[in-house]
Amino acid sequence: MAIELIGEANAAGATLRAACGEIGISLRTLKRWRVAFLGDGDGQDRRKGSPRLVSHRLSEEERQRILLTCNQSAYASLPPGQIVPDLADQGLYLASESSFYRVLRQAGQCHRRGRARPPQEPRPVPRLRTDGPNQGWSWDITYLPTTVKGVWLYLYLVIDVWSRKVVAWDVAEVESADIAADLVQRACLRERYRRPRGFGKHQQREQPLILHADNGNAMRAATLEARLKELGVLRSFSRPRVSNDNPYSESLFRTVKYRPDYPSRPFSSKAEACEWVAAFVD
Repeated sequence: MAIELIGEANAAGATLRAACGEIGISLRTLKRWRVAFLGDGDGQDRRKGSPRLVSHRLSEEERQRILLTCNQSAYASLPPGQIVPDLADQGLYLASESSFYRVLRQAGQCHRRGRARPPQEPRPVPRLRTDGPNQGWSWDITYLPTTVKGVWLYLYLVIDVWSRKVVAWDVAEVESADIAADLVQRACLRERYRRPRGFGKHQQREQPLILHADNGNAMRAATLEARLKELGVLRSFSRPRVSNDNPYSESLFRTVKYRPDYPSRPFSSKAEACEWVAAFVD
């Protein structure tokens, strides 16, 4: 019957491959059937099927027993990971935990419940592009060792993504959002960046500057956010648990600490660290 139907469809203008796809067979299977039924074959279906005999396959009675057990009032709100051990404590074994899940899934009873938000599709990664200076800046903080064990200095660096120019830097004894806010403000004054007209409204006449950073405490602080809003600068952050979303600052820190003239001994004071960083920036 399948051969006849495919022949009729082919005579009506359909291709053999498309007609075979409607029935769910391949073109090679059709050719083999034609040889077996219309050629010199005996017309018998010689497909043997799977030789495996799964003796431990769940029967329909066992599947219904699993569903009835899961639908009991005592187990209606419990997952199979808790139902199977509870039944084992009672000396009763119906099936494994994975079999419980498989039976419930096939019966359409394995759904997410509760008020928790279901898993969301990943959001598209925003693509930022710069084709000129003062369109996108990147900044980060790195450690500078001192002669006192356990005490560090913090190097703040802000660079322009398009030109790789260090627009601002600072060395401090603490990691602070206030220092970062003052640093960005000095960078805006030095680069003569002004707040774009219409910033904060639905329609902006000019594209504001975007400051990119990772998800550190100083980067996420409300102090820095308020200062950037005053300056008309937008913020951008790396994705969680993605280490290469801020490559420009990380690459610059690698350059800083692996230069041949980088001090082989820790810095003895903040003034010494500032002197070396100033020479590096120049």
